[in-house]
Amino acid sequence: MEHEAKGIRYQSKRYKTVQGVMSYVNERSLMAEHWKQARKKACGIDGVNKDAYEVGAEDKIRALVERMKKFQYKPLPVRRTYIPKLNGKMRPLGIPSYEDRLVQGVMAGLLNDIYEPRFLDCSYGFRPGRGAHDVIRYINQTIMTRKVNYVLEADIRGFFDNVNHEWLMKFLEHDIEDKNFLRYIKRFLVAGIMEGKEYQASDRGTPQGGLISPVLANVYLHYALDLWVEKVVKPRLKGEVYYVRYADDFVILFQYEEEAQAVMKALRERLGKFSLEVAEEKTRILPIGRYKGTKESFDFLGFTIYNTKTRTGKYRVGIRTSMTKLKAKKQAAKAWLRTRLTKPVAETMQKLALSLKGHINYYGVNGNFKAVHNFWEYVKETTYRMLNRRHQKRSMKRETYRRIWNHYIPESPHLTVNIWNLRPKTV
Repeated sequence: MEHEAKGIRYQSKRYKTVQGVMSYVNERSLMAEHWKQARKKACGIDGVNKDAYEVGAEDKIRALVERMKKFQYKPLPVRRTYIPKLNGKMRPLGIPSYEDRLVQGVMAGLLNDIYEPRFLDCSYGFRPGRGAHDVIRYINQTIMTRKVNYVLEADIRGFFDNVNHEWLMKFLEHDIEDKNFLRYIKRFLVAGIMEGKEYQASDRGTPQGGLISPVLANVYLHYALDLWVEKVVKPRLKGEVYYVRYADDFVILFQYEEEAQAVMKALRERLGKFSLEVAEEKTRILPIGRYKGTKESFDFLGFTIYNTKTRTGKYRVGIRTSMTKLKAKKQAAKAWLRTRLTKPVAETMQKLALSLKGHINYYGVNGNFKAVHNFWEYVKETTYRMLNRRHQKRSMKRETYRRIWNHYIPESPHLTVNIWNLRPKTV
């Protein structure tokens, strides 16, 4: 598989279009994708999971490849389900059937190999070796070391639900010269959605939850947004401009306010051309940077970014957990602990330790110790109250609880990510 991936990457780097992509969707790659699948994944409308598919998997995959060669393979509609968002709303997810998941997984890998050499440095989401901390580091270092005075904080309304299929296929055709591969991508896009027993056609959008959706989203925004900012907008402006995107979230940093205003106006028109819309209530321009003595702040990827000073009075970019996120995280932790009143204490504490570790690993960036410690102490106290409710006749002694807590969660809250160690790239 690694050898095949290198061949695709080599083509993509050297030639305008990549050919023969569909030949890589074969028995070997599909079987490798099967072994990569987690056993506890939710099932699609076929009701098949990894354990069930494993019985005679080689024969099933061989038959799947034959159907694909004859163009008899048609993806099933995804099963619509919902998961709660931190703001109390529900996020829709599309769960593909098991075989569709295998095909999507292989095709997503191929698309990543094709587009990694083509994507720009300003794009970070759903890309190997890049993550949210890299974006926060970039924003921090750029504001600290460049001539940044204003930030355009923008939001695309319902991006994944509004991707235009015609535009997406045009973008893909620009880089991939393989009609069969593109045909199956189109089939996935129009496979539809099953919500309960009701079928819904999908004439636009990419279902969140599909393995192929993240890379298709990056392709769409690469052409609709990234190239436009880097190749069209930046050369026309006199001041310094810096742009960074993580999935469908992005910010643009400016030296001059009037240029920020002009780009915001042009941004509406640009996104509208590709059937996308700016969420006006979440889009604004605000002063930021060492030359702006302001208390304004903006939220990005769960963090609040603001102006502050060091203990010696020097300017510094402050980064802390967003208050909205912190409040929602606390509410979620409290609600989850209520469900653990009758569960084994050891199991509860083990899961709690993993959850706290994940929180600290994400939010434990330089300068954010206070917010990380705040959440850690809240969870510790709320867990004590929950365990106390289990003791109906008498309260659990603090010393007993301290021993339980320290046994399962021996580490104190600490910072885990250094965002001060690199100078920004010029993108």
